[in-house]
Amino acid sequence: MKFSDNSIRRGLGKRQWRRSLLIFMSAVFVLALLILMIDAYVALGAKPSGQRLERISQSPRFVDGRFQNTLPAIADGLSLATLRDYVVGGSDYRKPAESLPVQVRAGLDKPTSELRITWLGHSTLIVELDGARILVDPVWGSRASPSRFIGTKRFYTPPLAIEALPPIDAVVISHDHYDHLDLPTVRALASKIGRWVVPLGIGSHLERWGIEPTLISEVDWWDEVKVGDIRLVSTPARHFSGRSLTDRDTTLWSGWAFIGAEQRAWFSGDTAMTPEFREIGERLGPFDVTMIETGAYHASWSDVHLGPEQALKAHAMVNGRLLVPVHWGLFDLALHGWTEPAERVRVAAMAGGVPVAFPLPGQSITPTAFPSERWWPELPWQNASEAPIVSTGVAEIVGAGALAQ
Repeated sequence: MKFSDNSIRRGLGKRQWRRSLLIFMSAVFVLALLILMIDAYVALGAKPSGQRLERISQSPRFVDGRFQNTLPAIADGLSLATLRDYVVGGSDYRKPAESLPVQVRAGLDKPTSELRITWLGHSTLIVELDGARILVDPVWGSRASPSRFIGTKRFYTPPLAIEALPPIDAVVISHDHYDHLDLPTVRALASKIGRWVVPLGIGSHLERWGIEPTLISEVDWWDEVKVGDIRLVSTPARHFSGRSLTDRDTTLWSGWAFIGAEQRAWFSGDTAMTPEFREIGERLGPFDVTMIETGAYHASWSDVHLGPEQALKAHAMVNGRLLVPVHWGLFDLALHGWTEPAERVRVAAMAGGVPVAFPLPGQSITPTAFPSERWWPELPWQNASEAPIVSTGVAEIVGAGALAQ
């Protein structure tokens, strides 16, 4: 069979066109990947070094180059089944289908000597006590991610614009995960905040992002600092840290107690069950208000997150009175429905006779004035029997059956 010159040219032309298209698409992919890497690089922060690392090395929690939980975290990873569920499974209600009721704020009321908590979504809180205002785990960024372009997006815009923040006496950080330590927020706050109080090692991130070292107080568990007339005490937690694949557990994680002259509050940070909750209650309690993580749980990481029922157990162990559930309702970070944490907390709280506050995002509460009714839609959800979350190693402390109730 013979081919004409024209047919040969056409064949060569198609091959050249395909080759050019492949080169072009590869170049676009590499360029996009490069842009994403550059965008995310600064958000990774910096590993502790120099004098900071020397101080970290003196911590009894720092062993073999990593911070350690007192009670080791065994169930703290993703199984193959969980990875599969992230791709093709999980709840059908992981994100809201409609806009949520948010209490938009133009600002806050004048400072008060009474304990007042303002929930801005997830774990972002403003704690006011004895005339001081403390901003906790501030996240105003659009994504819980190192990138502005990819990653988990928030369900609603912040109910209080960062420009409308009242004077803040200090920012407190629990750990360095992206849903708690947010680069865009740190940069926006840099000129507004005169004090940053953080667990050991996190100062390395803040310095990389432009915060003056003299403004940073880094503490170990049980250390305390004074902010105005209140004591801030770093409390033990059972979790982990890291902002990349190479820096896991190089910075510390913690909860925080806010101790005033007459009232007290406790923020759990991210944590699983740990026997140290009892010590927190004995040394620093009782607490008028506890703010405890209740969302983003799964059996595969039950040693780094509490889940709803264990949040009630932690509340009891630290001698809490009013419980404010946090770490839910803003980001899709797990496989459960977005309303499930609140529903399960309601059931467990009613069974145990525990007062629980469910403020709207942006709403302020006090120990004596708080909403407890449902503000979210009624959606299908799994109860504690269907999807139990039980941390390892603590059953003998509170009872195996009690943890799964």
